Amino acid sequence: MKSRFNFFIPTRILFGPGKLADLGSTPFLPGKRALVVISSGGSMRKQGYLDRLVAALEKNGASSIVYDKILPNPISRHVEEGARVAMENRCDFVIGLGGGSSIDSAKSIAVMARNPGEYWDYVIGGSGKGRKPLGGALPIVAIPTTAGTGTESDLWTVITKTETQEKIGWGADCTFPVLSVVDPELMLSVPPELTAYQGMDAFFHAAEGYLARANQPASDRFALEAIGLITKHLPEAVKDGSNLEARTALAWASTEAGFVESLSCCISHHSLEHAISAFHPEVPHGAGLIMTSVAYFTYLAERSPARFADMAAAMGENTAAMKEGDRPFAFITALRRLIERVGMAGLGPETFGIRKDEAAAIVKNAMETMGGLFALTPVKFSAADAETIFENCFR
Repeated sequence: MKSRFNFFIPTRILFGPGKLADLGSTPFLPGKRALVVISSGGSMRKQGYLDRLVAALEKNGASSIVYDKILPNPISRHVEEGARVAMENRCDFVIGLGGGSSIDSAKSIAVMARNPGEYWDYVIGGSGKGRKPLGGALPIVAIPTTAGTGTESDLWTVITKTETQEKIGWGADCTFPVLSVVDPELMLSVPPELTAYQGMDAFFHAAEGYLARANQPASDRFALEAIGLITKHLPEAVKDGSNLEARTALAWASTEAGFVESLSCCISHHSLEHAISAFHPEVPHGAGLIMTSVAYFTYLAERSPARFADMAAAMGENTAAMKEGDRPFAFITALRRLIERVGMAGLGPETFGIRKDEAAAIVKNAMETMGGLFALTPVKFSAADAETIFENCFR
């Protein structure tokens, strides 16, 4: 066990079915005028979630204005525009309502509402200037309507700079939400395919955090429980989206995986996917992770097998009955089975028109924009190694 580590997760979490209503009476609302950040797709209005949020805020004496331009892969231009809206309307806190893209954008908007310049001035990696946001951020409230990103319980925000095809995760202490409302009832409307993508995203947050060189006792506990919950309940939610028990378990697993991202970190699996969806914005993040996962984790298991057996056991594999050398690969078997059970067995880069000859450019982008995650990976990677993994993802 590691005897030296840091633990810092300052977010207050209201968790459980029906908890959105509590926003109308909670004494922890961080202000009286909110910028509500939602996607451009219209689902928050269609499902009535935006109206319910606005009503809860009004009950608590708070007003709101809506910024509704966020894309599935959010971009820096919208972050800067949203920040201007927040400042012009004198908003004193920002709410992200929706999936990870809306909440991540809310975090970044909150930073830019308090700091000068362009958003990429503060991003670390790629062409980012790595400046410290000395002005901090407006208080952030996260209300996820999906179970996947864990952004309601971590500091990370992932934004793309379209001009340079850079998709980079970044965060600071000020980008932790001060309050998160995790209400599984808001997740009942997510269709099966997106449920699978999002749940597997949370799964990989937990698995990568368990393998990362930054792992620690607390992150390990959250990671293994999240892996087990997702393995059991994600196929149930994909099959029957109205299963509130399964949705609740997945919501908690996603939040736990966010803790893992805060206490440990993702590894280069995420770097590779970010580069793929920077070049191909139409690729859902979870889909990119799924289609690269078996090749990626097989490579790791062959070269650094420690910890894989623990994850396999969390997925229900009887590793105690196996030969020691077979135990790490029980995780790969279980991973393949889980991908099949959530209906994603046929997913590959070719599904989205991605070509093998893009390997060098995608790997170069991954290493230049999010190279820090390669340093946290338990196996050293050369560009050639990463290109081989990418090529092995094709069927």
